[in-house]
Amino acid sequence: MRPRPATLSRRLFVTTIGVASVTRKVCFAVESPTSHPSRSLAEIDAQLRRAGRPEDLYKADLPTPALLVDLDQFERNIKRMADHAKRHGKGLRPHAKTHKCVEVARRQCAAGAHGVCVATVPEAIVLTKGKIESILLTSPIANASRAAQIAALAESCELFVAVDHPQQVALYNEAARAAGVMLNLLVDLNVGDRRTGASPGEPAVEIGAAVMRSKNLRLRGLQAYSGGSSHIVGYTARRDHSLRAMAQAVQTCELFAKRGLPLEILSGASTGTHNIDSQLAELTELQVGSYVFMDVDYRRIGGTHSAVFDEFAPSLTVLTTVVSANHRDRVTLDAGFKAFATDRTFGPEPKDVTGLSYSFAGDEFGALTLEQPSREIALGDRLEFIVPHCDPTVNLYDRIYACRGDKVEEIWSVMDRLCM
Repeated sequence: MRPRPATLSRRLFVTTIGVASVTRKVCFAVESPTSHPSRSLAEIDAQLRRAGRPEDLYKADLPTPALLVDLDQFERNIKRMADHAKRHGKGLRPHAKTHKCVEVARRQCAAGAHGVCVATVPEAIVLTKGKIESILLTSPIANASRAAQIAALAESCELFVAVDHPQQVALYNEAARAAGVMLNLLVDLNVGDRRTGASPGEPAVEIGAAVMRSKNLRLRGLQAYSGGSSHIVGYTARRDHSLRAMAQAVQTCELFAKRGLPLEILSGASTGTHNIDSQLAELTELQVGSYVFMDVDYRRIGGTHSAVFDEFAPSLTVLTTVVSANHRDRVTLDAGFKAFATDRTFGPEPKDVTGLSYSFAGDEFGALTLEQPSREIALGDRLEFIVPHCDPTVNLYDRIYACRGDKVEEIWSVMDRLCM
């Protein structure tokens, strides 16, 4: 093995080459003698196989880009939402599409959630294998094979599914009959998004009646999600929009009761409307998701009394490395389109450093403009970024490094992709 080259301190380096100090300085080839050499994924995985958990692993050891969660902030977020739901007498069924991770779902349930939501059948399969006891598939299905996959899970957990068309009722009834199980159904309502959901009122009642005629299905109530409300900027505008949207669900609840249809559950709400929709007497459970991680998109919508939505902390970040520093006003990071979701018009924001702005610079690169940085940015520096949109960013990774301070305490698998 070749000996590691000696390194110079930044001060000695600058003194040696006689470079005068400048207000906005980027250093080029200085590695701190105390820095950790990055470990490869193979080395980290070998340790996990050997010990079952990371040992003596720190942020500085991680190959970048890496997806991190700050455990202190994450745990506070979980407790705060659980306390909110309990205070308002609502059930809590967080949406696992945000994290796609059994370990996160377990912590949410341990804190008081009575189950989770999923957006896809593969998510339902992963979480069922992870022993999550109650799962609601919020998205409709359109073929018999998907219905059969869901019915096969019903023996392993309490399973709910949402439907918005009589054909889906028939598909689920046949799948449940073939599997010898009973499936719990919610009628999904379109309350303004025009994405999924039956029209409120009589169309929803007709679907509910079809469920009641099906021998292998059990009608449990309604689902109503106003995605259009969740990211409206300004609390008052967001509240008004959500209450108008959810009024259609309340009216359909009244119609269900009038027709004698079961209505144990009205499931809905989002992180952005958690403190709005929970005021509705008819709503029984909150489908909040992003609150565990948060992102730039949610922070921009504004809180109850502030310009930043700060009810929950940004616990999720992407750790990056400065890999090129040849310009006084700009450096390059090793995190580009493949490291962050790109479905928003804005990019990630640096955490704990100000006076910087990020822009995408390719698949593998991001450009960091040094406007008035609050600290010196040097080649090899590690920087964390709050992600633009947490759900699709998590989907880009196979693991989440759960950190307490700088120490990596656990490594969580996303969608069971990290198979040890």
